Amino acid sequence: MSPEGDAPIPLVDLTRQHEELRREIEREVCATLAGGRYILGPREQRFEREFAEYVGVEHAVGVASGTDALYLVLKAMGIGPGDEVVTTPFTFIATAEAIANCGAAPVFVDIDPATFNMDVSLVPGALTPRTRALLPVHLFGQPADMRPLMELAEERDIPVLEDCAQATGATYDGRRVGSLGTAGAFSFFPTKNLSCAGDGGMVTTSDAGLAAEVRMLRAHGSRTRYVHEALGVNSRLDELQAALLAVKLPHLDRWNAERARIAGLYGSRLAGVTVPARAPGRTHVYNQYTIRTPGRDAVAGELSRHGIGHAVYYETPLHLQPCFSGLGIGEGTLPACEKASREVLSLPMFHGMTDDEAGRVCAVVNEASARG
Repeated sequence: MSPEGDAPIPLVDLTRQHEELRREIEREVCATLAGGRYILGPREQRFEREFAEYVGVEHAVGVASGTDALYLVLKAMGIGPGDEVVTTPFTFIATAEAIANCGAAPVFVDIDPATFNMDVSLVPGALTPRTRALLPVHLFGQPADMRPLMELAEERDIPVLEDCAQATGATYDGRRVGSLGTAGAFSFFPTKNLSCAGDGGMVTTSDAGLAAEVRMLRAHGSRTRYVHEALGVNSRLDELQAALLAVKLPHLDRWNAERARIAGLYGSRLAGVTVPARAPGRTHVYNQYTIRTPGRDAVAGELSRHGIGHAVYYETPLHLQPCFSGLGIGEGTLPACEKASREVLSLPMFHGMTDDEAGRVCAVVNEASARG
């Protein structure tokens, strides 16, 4: 198959999803505007109930972003100065940023090279008397290995916060992410599997006290109007975004199945690169389709030449970011993570992507890999 002369293929195309639901979305948006309730109104409250039911928890609390979801749960858990939270260095900055913004210290453990998720066998060695929580990330759409983490957390009597930003709808042993730990934090950023038209996030939990604390903190630390019992923030999922998300939620499982189908096509046709592993007992929803190759730069260059989108998540691990230099974790400390950061490359993956487009991506990758 020759890739020459074909139309560009973006890394993500958000317009196809919107076009599919355009009439329903426009109807809901217009109705929301006409209703005159734009903050914490009936659509936001309805979407909280629907999302809680979808995930399989008792409570869902809408917030302004996935980053705020992480931060507010940690604050609600009482995480603060002097505390440590064990997490992964191979993820977006928001995970560790939320820990640090609470005044606590992120403690990084290396990753499983196959799944890119936290290597749970290393977590016991990272625990100290100051460890107050575990924060696994379900990276690229595949759940972290939650059973041993939950067993360890129960043994040490510490909470587990799941970072579900990239894995909405994924399951582990038949349960959706966000229902496995003490709480889950979701992002509805436009590129997520379930996305809004801006920023948005959600906290999920079956702990009524924790949910109430997050609700209080998201509204300037207030449960009663103009009575502020704590220093909180202004972080609420607005009505317009909630209306959009409520339209999309019933389609999410179908969209995730489409992603899995494209991933299967990639897996059967790509050659000369390492395709994503899928661990037993887990569903992968492929927020990103991330390959590994020592020849990443050559493959990326060939993709660019043919107008095919691609990205590197994540070129600089968190422990090597300037903002965490004070932790004193030097290069070579977390070798599996550092090696992955030099080899990973994410290929186009989005709802509405065609088999022909996926085939063209494979042709270019294979051609570049064959050249060495």
